[in-house]
Amino acid sequence: MIDYKRPRILFNSHLETVYPAIFRNVSLAKKYERDRLILKDGDFLDLDWVKINSQRLVIVSHGLEGNTNRGYIIGIVNAFLAKGFDCLAWNYRGCSEEMNWNLKFYHSGATDDLDEVINHAIKKNAYTEIVLIGFSLGGNLTLKYLGERKVVGLIRKAVVFSVPCHLHSSCLQLSTGANRIYSNRFLKSLKNKIRSKAQKFVQLDVSKLERVGSLIEFDNNFTAPLHGFANAIDYYQKSSSIQFLKSIETPTLLVNAANDPFLSRECFPVDLLRNHKYVKIEIPEKGGHVGFTLFSQNGLYWSELRALDFIQTYE
Repeated sequence: MIDYKRPRILFNSHLETVYPAIFRNVSLAKKYERDRLILKDGDFLDLDWVKINSQRLVIVSHGLEGNTNRGYIIGIVNAFLAKGFDCLAWNYRGCSEEMNWNLKFYHSGATDDLDEVINHAIKKNAYTEIVLIGFSLGGNLTLKYLGERKVVGLIRKAVVFSVPCHLHSSCLQLSTGANRIYSNRFLKSLKNKIRSKAQKFVQLDVSKLERVGSLIEFDNNFTAPLHGFANAIDYYQKSSSIQFLKSIETPTLLVNAANDPFLSRECFPVDLLRNHKYVKIEIPEKGGHVGFTLFSQNGLYWSELRALDFIQTYE
């Protein structure tokens, strides 16, 4: 696989990160089929399928405040669809067009939801092979899922990109200097979801919401208590995928760009993975966060080409 070389016009990590999020114009090769999965706790997830009656399935997990209509999700779906895979992209709780029904929503370590999605896919179709792909928060979910439990044998491989596998330090990184433009955008969206939930759940205390000025403060006041954590630090410690990497027994590729503005140095566990039998880490010099833009590959980005190459050639 050819190493990533960014286009000359995207001359820094912020341009690499922002350009595809705003300007990438990609359409689904085949329309989604929406499937609402009712969860064990009575809540729901909206799943978007693209099926070609394949025996191979790709399950794709998006990033923080993303959804199945983001360019990087559509891009990876199109890439694998063209190679003969069914594709399932799932929206986390509260990330589709309708707010979820329960008080809790989603977080970086909510692997129980991913497990229900996988089991639903297995029960609904006769697949012989499942591949997991995750971006950013979805990458952390995927790695944690693979490392914390005995996964079903149908899950053959996984690829993750731009993963904040050490959540606390990544959150600090995202809240410093020029990176605050990203954290403020996430914070605005998350606050809006809390306001929406407060209209339905009167027990949700939003008295401190307007004073919350960082992602850590948001996680301390809302994410942690809503999902059973003592505080933000407890949430980060228990949900960070880095502590589960050693236990992964599924062939997995972790790709984090060295210039990713979202990631702290702790998110590049080279020493930890140096002799790992199953997990391979690659650190392209450039790429930004969920970037890896290319202009000359029939609409495909480097991340999509790299994922295809790994899935199709890894022994």
